[in-house]
Amino acid sequence: MMKTGKYKYLLSILVILTIIYFIVMAALLCLTPPVARDALIHHLAIPKLWIHHGGFYEMPWAPHSYFPMNVDLLYGLSLYFGNDIIPAFIHLCFALGTAAMIYLYLRSRLNHIAGLLGFLMFFSTPIVSKLSTMAYVDLGLVFFITACMLSLMHWRASDYKSFPWLMLASVAMGLALGTKYNALIAWFFLTMATVFIYSRDTGNSGKSLKYGFIFFVISLAVFSPWMIKNTLLTGNPLYPLFPGIFKSTEGGGGTNTVAFGYTHIGIFKMRELLYGENLWDVLLIPFRMFFQGQDDSPRYFDGVLNPLLILFIPFAFLKREKKGENMLFLLFSVFFILLTLFLDQIRIRYILPAIPFFVILSVTGLINLLEWITAGKNLWRKICAVALAAVFAGLIFLNIIYFQKYFRKIAPVEYIVKKESRNDFISRHDASYPAIMYINKNTDETSRIRLVLLSGRGYYLDRIFRDDPSRGIAVIQGMVNHAADSYSFYKYLKSLDCTHLFVRYDLFRQYLLDNYDSTKVEQLTRQMNRTLKKVFEDRNYVVFSIMNQ
Repeated sequence: MMKTGKYKYLLSILVILTIIYFIVMAALLCLTPPVARDALIHHLAIPKLWIHHGGFYEMPWAPHSYFPMNVDLLYGLSLYFGNDIIPAFIHLCFALGTAAMIYLYLRSRLNHIAGLLGFLMFFSTPIVSKLSTMAYVDLGLVFFITACMLSLMHWRASDYKSFPWLMLASVAMGLALGTKYNALIAWFFLTMATVFIYSRDTGNSGKSLKYGFIFFVISLAVFSPWMIKNTLLTGNPLYPLFPGIFKSTEGGGGTNTVAFGYTHIGIFKMRELLYGENLWDVLLIPFRMFFQGQDDSPRYFDGVLNPLLILFIPFAFLKREKKGENMLFLLFSVFFILLTLFLDQIRIRYILPAIPFFVILSVTGLINLLEWITAGKNLWRKICAVALAAVFAGLIFLNIIYFQKYFRKIAPVEYIVKKESRNDFISRHDASYPAIMYINKNTDETSRIRLVLLSGRGYYLDRIFRDDPSRGIAVIQGMVNHAADSYSFYKYLKSLDCTHLFVRYDLFRQYLLDNYDSTKVEQLTRQMNRTLKKVFEDRNYVVFSIMNQ
């Protein structure tokens, strides 16, 4: 008994030290200036434009500016006071908050060790540890959905007598909806689940509908400011989603997905055309994501998970205790993943709300399996227990290796100790930054910049800028279509209402060569030479000023 207690103590210390390692590494990365793609396009860029403009204003050229922005408003508050380091720490806090909820749940249901393992498994998962260093919103969504689900479980555990838990769950769901549209999937499932579990547990169908309605309405009320804003601006409360259902007043634009209304081919045909995948390859994507994920690879889901998240799930159902909760967690996770895959692009970070519940189920399964193995005293059982612990440790070690590689890629230490300047750090990670510095230092404050093939990455611009839903393709097409004579070409450029064009020039040239014959390209080149002045060029990024005529 003494030895068992000692082993548990040593295991706790080892797990805590590993958790501290991940938190310290993440905090060091959070101390660096933002360089992550979506932070520069959306999560920091839009709030900065609001601040620069002196308050909210509509940006029809940016569909993502119509997304719910609860977490982005927190980032905007930090930007208002001139700090763009704090947003990454806010996102880190959401990750730590979710991990803490997992710890508390597993500690109350199993034991302290299980709680620590759950905390470690969640926070060390590569996509989570990476996102915790960026000013994104995905971990905010995960936090609120996890809080909602676990609050519902507390309400159920109180025999439905503790109404504040239902209120808390409803508010958390509303905050999730106000963070990212992906929460709509969870909202639908958990509204139905509230009705079902109450009806099944109590046999009172009338009251189950009442509580489901309360959950739905409170969530809707918390979410409603964003819906009202979009309805007033576009006629579509969920703009730019579901244009086929809501007739929006804006043309807008969006990604090529079912939800955005622009998909012309299904997921099976798309994966076959792009990657040569057959029916079984596509059907196995929910499993492949845990084994094949790669960063910056759309084919391999643009993120990294760990098979540890699903390896022990079957064993979570060895015991009858909490079997209902475990089944609800599993059904929610599977439902969320499948619906996300068919409604949106296949990205691992889009399925993140399922991960905390996979963690809970996996740790529960691991503990159940260990208890079953160690129930006997023979040698083989001991060997199996050691092997099981080795598998767990080995898979966690993969997370450590991943985070070390990511840390070396970002290389924050030189910047933190002030051996590397802020400008040099950003330039090392964002090739467009030297051109942005030129614009900020050498253009008039009233200058207006039009981005072409920059994917909207304008956060570091200190000038008013704009893009369009096509990310500049429409501008190129317009330039080609008006290149027949100088007056028409100049008039088109003036219609863009900008003083400068900021162009990713290698992609610009490639698009022209891929889509137009040499005559059209030469014609455009002549007009550009007459009308545009190249004022800066570096690493395929070119700044043109529009000459007065």
